Amino acid sequence: MTTSEVAEAAQPWVLQFCHGYDGPFLDCARQYAALFVGTPYKVCTVYLTGKPSSEVEEGSASDEVIFLDYSSRQVRGLKLKAIRDLKRIAASRDFKFCIAHRFKPVYVALLGSELPVIGVHHAFGDYRRLSRRLFANFFKARLALLGVSDAVRDDMRACLPSWPGERIETLYNRLDVAAVQAELLPREEARAALQLPQDAWVVGNVGRLHPDKDQATLIRGFAQALAQLPAGSLLAIMGSGKLEVALKALAVELDVANSVRFLGQVPGGRRYFKAFDVFALSSDHEPFGMVLLEAMAAGVPLVGSDCGGGREVVGNVGRLFPLAYAPALAVALTEQAQAAGELPVVRQRMLDSLQLRFSDAAVSRRFWSLPMLAALR
Repeated sequence: MTTSEVAEAAQPWVLQFCHGYDGPFLDCARQYAALFVGTPYKVCTVYLTGKPSSEVEEGSASDEVIFLDYSSRQVRGLKLKAIRDLKRIAASRDFKFCIAHRFKPVYVALLGSELPVIGVHHAFGDYRRLSRRLFANFFKARLALLGVSDAVRDDMRACLPSWPGERIETLYNRLDVAAVQAELLPREEARAALQLPQDAWVVGNVGRLHPDKDQATLIRGFAQALAQLPAGSLLAIMGSGKLEVALKALAVELDVANSVRFLGQVPGGRRYFKAFDVFALSSDHEPFGMVLLEAMAAGVPLVGSDCGGGREVVGNVGRLFPLAYAPALAVALTEQAQAAGELPVVRQRMLDSLQLRFSDAAVSRRFWSLPMLAALR
């Protein structure tokens, strides 16, 4: 064995185990790989589901990427084959611990290795089932949990009350702020691409057309505010989903169909955020809301529902309204439309918040200070 091979064999590795790379989860893998830049650790990212992809491999920002290529059907039940595969991978390197995103990878990692596991949870309710609570308690000695917001963390702590607080902590989602800003199209180009008028005041929203995102309240609030908004104001909703027909019917019912634009699914949607004058998120108990960070990076003021993880992002820099309460949303939109003079101050406040709380550098400092790391390593 050469000197370089000996040195490589002696390097410590971190195993990152992801359910898949759809939607925001590819960037989640990048976020956690970025924690180890400039450290002695190398990162191997494993995707339980999803076809091999050079684009995903590059986007994972890892030293090694492995695609197990299981279908969703194949990872139901006991997942014995996946456990065997994970056991083989865990034996192939000097892994010090595993970071597993969502419950199934946590389950497979604990049964398929002897590694300490940090489970990262991106949604509410992952430990409300009795079977999952029993499982987590059985492996309590080598399992620690992270929520993507204080709201998710508190949900897990409520489900696992016997766990010490330092074993269930928060690590916020984050952005490579400079990289996101470099992707942004100028306002005029973004509006042209989305076929939005250059002179309109535009409320933007991005998300699946799904009950969880509650665009019905957004349309109602916009309709109630419209008479107080600048002439020709528009609501632009970027996304697709099962509620599209119902939401379009609601816009017709409220007589605002001509003022509501359904943009459909837009690849690389965050590149167009400068097209918006305000970004409104009406989600029902959003665990975090990455789109809020993306809007902040674009310098777009925020209006958000006062619930879940969203309030933790919006609270210090934007306007909050009570969940599902359209009249308060209408007031928030009206106030924002009348606050053009505040824009430079608001943009600086958002940029400061990104850098101090939601940037790769800020969250990396937080990660390496977590007591759970000392306990697990």
